Amino acid sequence: MVDLKDVQDKDVLLAKQFGLETVFDLSSFSFIKGKVRKLPYNFVKQKLVLPLEEQGEKLLVAISRPYDLEVLEEVRCMTKMEVKELFCPQSQIEKAIEICYHQGENEAYDLIEELSREESILHEEGSKESEDLLNLEDNSPVIRLLNMIIAEAIQQGASDIHFEPFEDKTILRYRIDGVLQLRRCPPAMMQKQLMTRLKVMAKMDIAEMRLPQDGRIKLQMGRREIDFRVSTLPLVNGERIVLRILDKSNIALGLDKIGMHQKILKGFRNFLQQSQGIILVTGPTGSGKTTTLYSGLYEIESEEVNIMTIEDPVEYKLSNIAQIGVNPKIGLSFAKGLRHILRQDPDVIMIGEIRDRETAEIAIQSSLTGHLVLSTLHTNDAPSALTRLVDMGIESYLLSSSVLAVLAQRLVRRICDDCKKPYTPSQEEMTSLGFDASFLKKEAFKGEGCKSCFGSGYRGRLGIYELMPVSQPIKNQLLMSADATLLRKIAMEKGMGTLRMHGASLVLEGLTTTAEVLRVTRQVELYG
Repeated sequence: MVDLKDVQDKDVLLAKQFGLETVFDLSSFSFIKGKVRKLPYNFVKQKLVLPLEEQGEKLLVAISRPYDLEVLEEVRCMTKMEVKELFCPQSQIEKAIEICYHQGENEAYDLIEELSREESILHEEGSKESEDLLNLEDNSPVIRLLNMIIAEAIQQGASDIHFEPFEDKTILRYRIDGVLQLRRCPPAMMQKQLMTRLKVMAKMDIAEMRLPQDGRIKLQMGRREIDFRVSTLPLVNGERIVLRILDKSNIALGLDKIGMHQKILKGFRNFLQQSQGIILVTGPTGSGKTTTLYSGLYEIESEEVNIMTIEDPVEYKLSNIAQIGVNPKIGLSFAKGLRHILRQDPDVIMIGEIRDRETAEIAIQSSLTGHLVLSTLHTNDAPSALTRLVDMGIESYLLSSSVLAVLAQRLVRRICDDCKKPYTPSQEEMTSLGFDASFLKKEAFKGEGCKSCFGSGYRGRLGIYELMPVSQPIKNQLLMSADATLLRKIAMEKGMGTLRMHGASLVLEGLTTTAEVLRVTRQVELYG
């Protein structure tokens, strides 16, 4: 197998022998900064050549193959200008191509407005395998518009794209940092074509409009490969389609990268080193539970450990870990898959979610027979996880013998650094977070809203956590009663910090706002 680095090193030496100027960073050249596209995207991508700027009557061009003279002649013919070349390694040219051909901020908006004025009927075209979103040449308006919408959503950091049909229009919304944001609505005349195009890309049945369907799409965006999970739902005005964006380059695995407080991080890592028992992660949908579990597996993964997972669905493929996707259509449930996993001699088992008594019982039996089991539950806080399992029909003595710890978590939005401003919070704000009178004059921060954060005042998210070790006092209480309020009280007496307490510390650090912490923890504290 040829080592790409060796090839590039040889090209650097060859460029020096030819007397070519060598540059390793192209970001300062005028065409790259201004996103001036002199040549078609497919041409520069294939030939690895990129115009950088005009120098008098000559066009300065970066090449990655110093021996390829034909490409310079092709550039001269296409631009009608004399060419001056310099050498740049392939990886840097690819990076510059992605920057230069990156979609402009308002391109999708402008295209929607242009198409809204058109009265002609648009015709659907077939889809290509692993299409590149940056390639907007020679496509129909439907394909160009859909590619622009998807590319815009990715560039803005969206996790989901919602196409919602109504009688006279289609609503387009992106979920950014956990909150839906409305975007310019596509023309009503394109509603059917957009839905059909999405279903073709996801390999769905385009004739079936009465039943929900699920599919997947794989696309490229420059050098990045991005997967999408697609779900359709029939409504009275048409089909509603939601795309979940699964961008591998956007996921940071590792417990030290997800914002855990040092005390919680140390405790959670200690539990991951245990040879048997159950570790539960709780929280609502979209609170980052899967990322936390993946980060935990990432830390303990090694050649000596057999790690197997069963998920619904498998969102990200992890190296050196056996992953199974639940498939109800063929009878592969969590419980059935888990039984077969136990015959594969696993050391660590990750269960995407404990949904029923059967799955919970197998998980507990697995932990009691020498396996470390990681799983999730949908509960408001850590103590409620034990109560939920008891409600499922699991005996309290089994829980006290098997569960090591419960980690509850939420995601709060981070204040945008570009429009971050200090302000004095009100007494009601501070007391609602549990601060006493000494903190009432404490300075806090909020985002005013700017171009970078699309007017929201927030950009990015942080995790807030509470870790409840199942200590002996917790076990004693569990055997008497699984009341979540009593379990919570004992855990706090033993030093457990709550979700709201962690959120309050982030407010004092100027990373998030009181309103954001209250938004995600209000339900938790109703009975706390």
